[in-house]
Amino acid sequence: MKKNILIKPIEDIHIHRGIKVSELIDLYSQMGGFTAKYLAEAVDIVEEMVKDSEVKVFLSFTANIVATGLRGLIAQVIRDRIIDVVITTGGTVDHDIARSLGGIYYEGDFQMDDLVLHDLGIHRLGCVLIPKEKYGELIESWSHEVLEELCNIKETWGVRELLWELGKRLHDRNSILHQCAINKVPIFSPGLVDSAFGMALMTFREKLRLKGKGTIVLDVLKDMKELADLVYSSKKIGGIVLGGGISKHHLIWWAQLKGGLDYAVYITTAVEWDGSLSGARTREALSWGKLKPRARHVTVYGDVTIILPILLSRIVKR
Repeated sequence: MKKNILIKPIEDIHIHRGIKVSELIDLYSQMGGFTAKYLAEAVDIVEEMVKDSEVKVFLSFTANIVATGLRGLIAQVIRDRIIDVVITTGGTVDHDIARSLGGIYYEGDFQMDDLVLHDLGIHRLGCVLIPKEKYGELIESWSHEVLEELCNIKETWGVRELLWELGKRLHDRNSILHQCAINKVPIFSPGLVDSAFGMALMTFREKLRLKGKGTIVLDVLKDMKELADLVYSSKKIGGIVLGGGISKHHLIWWAQLKGGLDYAVYITTAVEWDGSLSGARTREALSWGKLKPRARHVTVYGDVTIILPILLSRIVKR
């Protein structure tokens, strides 16, 4: 039994100036300790997942990272068709619209005086600074123009088809919505109304009501049917889960329809001892049937802004 446990020895590593990311990943695998070990395993799982032609790859993520430069990387893997389905939060729509329309976000610091920032009309998202005029009002004004056009086409819209229509009108190569739309990658946002865009939907409908000009309806059940069809039609399902919350749960919940995920990589900073969904490791999903018993899976603890570029480095096409 002891021989079956003591299999892979830990190796001392050394690095050289100008080391490549691919070399660093190999060293992570050799050093055997802590987060490095699991990140190396995650890279291997994602590489196998993407190369398996039978796998439909789902990417779920939270909105905060879309306020950073990772937005461009996510748009890149969608453009390259590495990702087959996207599930995200309503805030992703906000940041993607704002930045596509020229709303520039700035570097800040976690220790900045928030009362001063408030007086200056600057929102703080962690260490990212967002000028007030480049967010809420900008999103609402543009969204109302688009919704005016769309409600003349039809009254009822599914979330996915609505987001594709937004993406078609965002002419930005780094836009997640734009890349999903032009590459026909389904994007689902089950919590869409919890956002500035969701507020814009409500205020636009109120404008129509006050003018007696009809309404606009969001059909979230249509999205559930589309997502169910995608899952049922898949031979295998792989999930890359960035953070937690509603986007993570929506992915692993629907994976149950196919007996669970065949591959799963979670990246999180949340802990499991409080029973939160965000902190639940991949192994907990086994008890729910959200992962298959023989699934390849790993949980990596750390900041997505550091880990994701390394995780995707071996599968990007250029």
